[in-house]
Amino acid sequence: MFLTHPLICSSLALGALGILLPTALAEGHGAHGAHHERHSEEHHEGHHEGHHADHHANHHDDHHVSPADEGSSTAALIGSDGSEIGSLTLKQGPHGLMLRVEVSPQGLSPGWHGLHLHQVGDCSDPGSYTRSGGHVGKRAGGHGLMNPDGMEAGDLPNIWAAADGSAGYETVTNQTSLSALTEGDGSALIIHAGPDDHQAQPIGGAGARVACGVIS
Repeated sequence: MFLTHPLICSSLALGALGILLPTALAEGHGAHGAHHERHSEEHHEGHHEGHHADHHANHHDDHHVSPADEGSSTAALIGSDGSEIGSLTLKQGPHGLMLRVEVSPQGLSPGWHGLHLHQVGDCSDPGSYTRSGGHVGKRAGGHGLMNPDGMEAGDLPNIWAAADGSAGYETVTNQTSLSALTEGDGSALIIHAGPDDHQAQPIGGAGARVACGVIS
């Protein structure tokens, strides 16, 4: 067993898109975050991502990976109060990029949380994490794994947190690569307060940014 947490995630292939969706083997869906947090985040997220989209439109988008691109990267995962709540590991393979997230107890609120790859490797503003920019591969109307007009390269399956706030997660994407995510100013993994419905714009209704990890 590769995770020490009580939560075990398995993965199901999402067609030809090359994304493996984690299915959490846990009971119930827990709290999904307060409604007012989601409303506020949707308002600010659309404005913020629109501001950054032009500058980063072609950044981090090259996801054609060869065996020579294999490598790995690790990072601390920082919560909304600026304290470390877990870790992020990325490992590039010849057919995709594996991401593993481990969250300590009390790290997240119980239930589903959206998570995405963001354009800037900056987690220096705990509580908002807006300095991480918009989604990798951001484009108008393109968000969502279930969006017929999507998806963006930064879109990922949701993560499930257990009743004690801990989480274990693993997924694979071939929509970007480790070399693309670490070039220039790097990138970030963002976890949101609530789940991503994988269709609504611009972030699937996932709400506030509650955790951040720099990928460099």
